[in-house]
Amino acid sequence: MDLGLLLHALIPSSTSVAILAAFFTYLAIVGPILPGKVVPGVILQDGSRLHYRCNGLLSLLLLVALLGMAAKMDYISPTVISDRGLELLSATFVFSCIVNLVLYAAGCKSRNQGSSLKPHLTGNLIHDWWYGIQLNPQCMGIDLKFFFVRAGMMGWLIINLSVLARSIQDATLSRSMILYQLFSLLYILDYFFYEEYMTSTWDIIAERLGFMLVFGDLVWIPFGFSVQGWWLLNNKPELTTASVIANCFVFLIGYLVFRGANKQKHLFKKNPKAPIWGRPPKVIGGKLLASGFCNHNL
Repeated sequence: MDLGLLLHALIPSSTSVAILAAFFTYLAIVGPILPGKVVPGVILQDGSRLHYRCNGLLSLLLLVALLGMAAKMDYISPTVISDRGLELLSATFVFSCIVNLVLYAAGCKSRNQGSSLKPHLTGNLIHDWWYGIQLNPQCMGIDLKFFFVRAGMMGWLIINLSVLARSIQDATLSRSMILYQLFSLLYILDYFFYEEYMTSTWDIIAERLGFMLVFGDLVWIPFGFSVQGWWLLNNKPELTTASVIANCFVFLIGYLVFRGANKQKHLFKKNPKAPIWGRPPKVIGGKLLASGFCNHNL
């Protein structure tokens, strides 16, 4: 692709904007109404706490079902996203900049002294823009931090499915693409199955919502994590059966360690005295878990 075509492809189109608008509208509508476990967040400095409705898995499955039916009835093309990847990337980037501008302006004007909305201004424009001003900004009752990371993870899967559809249509489906799709699918489903664990992560409990998190959630997760799929559309590395088995083995080991460590950290944050592997947890500095999978002496 020459520079001219690349620059043209990076210009957001009305279609890419419509796709984004429909996606976020869907999430905003189904998030508050679909059933799901309501999980209390950590207690904030002022004694308050947020509650999160963890219905991401149901929201994701419903979205995939609706898109599948729409594609079956030829209302949409299953490759509409893979065909407009750069347009969607640029549209999402512009959207994340606009969102952060609104968050910055709202934070500067806020007089709220509650832990969630109290403005934290350092006087350094770049610092405040990057790290954010408010801990838990909301829009129409929707916690934006939790909403954005959910959107990013769902967006990653939707991109993957469109890339898979393009690969099937082009008859370029390879073992590498199948492994990538399966590994990503397992990771994403795992995230939403254990979505309540997200409520105790550092991003949610301590990071203010600025460009770092907005860009990371809306742009980096869906488009950065799907780079392998995009690359495999135009490249077809051949994997031997032994390579497939080795890839699956390495992924499985990594996944088990990842899931086990995250579960232990979540349980520790909920109950710092809960035993880890049958023993009292070791802690560094009162907050850093150093037992179980997090034991650096393993």
